[in-house]
Amino acid sequence: MTLIKSVSGIRGTIGGKVSDSLTPIDIVNFISAYSVVLRKFKPEGALKVVVGHDARISGPMVDHIVCGTLLACGVNVVNIGLATTPTTEMAVIFEKADGGVIITASHNPIQWNALKLLNNTGDFLSDEEGKELVSLAESGNYNFKEVLELGKIEYKDYTDKHIEAVLENPLVDVPAIKKAGFKVVLDPINSVGGVIMPRLLDRLGVECITINGEPNGHFAHNPEPLPSNLVDLSSTVVKNKADLGISVDPDVDRLAFICETGEPFGEEYTMVSVSDYVLSHKPGNTATNISSTRALKDVTEKYGGKSYMSKVGEANVIAKMREVKAVIGGEGNGGVIFPELHYGRDAIVGVALFLSNMAHKKLSASELRKTYPDYFVSKNKISFHDDDAAKRIFKAI
Repeated sequence: MTLIKSVSGIRGTIGGKVSDSLTPIDIVNFISAYSVVLRKFKPEGALKVVVGHDARISGPMVDHIVCGTLLACGVNVVNIGLATTPTTEMAVIFEKADGGVIITASHNPIQWNALKLLNNTGDFLSDEEGKELVSLAESGNYNFKEVLELGKIEYKDYTDKHIEAVLENPLVDVPAIKKAGFKVVLDPINSVGGVIMPRLLDRLGVECITINGEPNGHFAHNPEPLPSNLVDLSSTVVKNKADLGISVDPDVDRLAFICETGEPFGEEYTMVSVSDYVLSHKPGNTATNISSTRALKDVTEKYGGKSYMSKVGEANVIAKMREVKAVIGGEGNGGVIFPELHYGRDAIVGVALFLSNMAHKKLSASELRKTYPDYFVSKNKISFHDDDAAKRIFKAI
């Protein structure tokens, strides 16, 4: 598989031919180029970058190379170890760092890994910055530091601080959630969600039954949180008479729910429901990408706001949210972006807001779903073995 470079980062498969995978050489090249891009925004003084990874088997290997390369470039590193994508994004803000590197291939299968690169606000690099980085990496136009100028590394854990930030948000109604006495089944697909989500749910007073909880990187099923991959979660919800099933992807930025009936709530409606709750307390604009259902538009207009659409890609949605001052937004793949916390898809705050919505409305998950309009989106994947053909087709559309 050819290395994929996009607005979301650089990703590829681990192992195999050098020309067909994400190799240690690629990692050194791209991280070295990344340090050059960051230096343009801070010409003087030491750079500081946060590094975190999900539970993928290749995570520690990639982490060592990333951190070593940053040190060789004279960049100080705050390594937060096993951490979700939104936790790493927030750690950049907490640390007042110059950037961040998230080592994760998100919902992709076990053989994949990737580098997601952040700026000093915890956002992804812009399209322009990404193109400059790729050009630098391919040209090798960068230098390493002399021995007395090497960077330094320290180790921290930001999981609990992330949870605290969620619980302290005024829209997360902890007393109401506790009073509701929810029972849920959690499927964190053998990754870092198995660390952070049970802690969050415990703090919310929610009884949690976990399946596939050990963060060992051996995914029990295809890690994309689609209904076809959540059969065990659905049956466990029904078997245990739980109020809700919760599924997150390996880096915990996408979120899908299963109703108490065992039926999917619908990944398109994760953001819709959370937005409904947020807008009922804080009316305003919303934003999503063009591959999402129009249900968000209906909900937004109900509260007097306007819904905007962006090109596909989390970075594009965030740019649009900033432009229109959206109070909530995200993507129809289950990605909730709540700017009061940070600009990034975050399943942790998504769960807390969704449970707040259920507690306030005193509705079951299936009853809550019926309060939203029904729209249907057909999403299909096409595999290309010819990169040039793929580029020609996408240029045409």
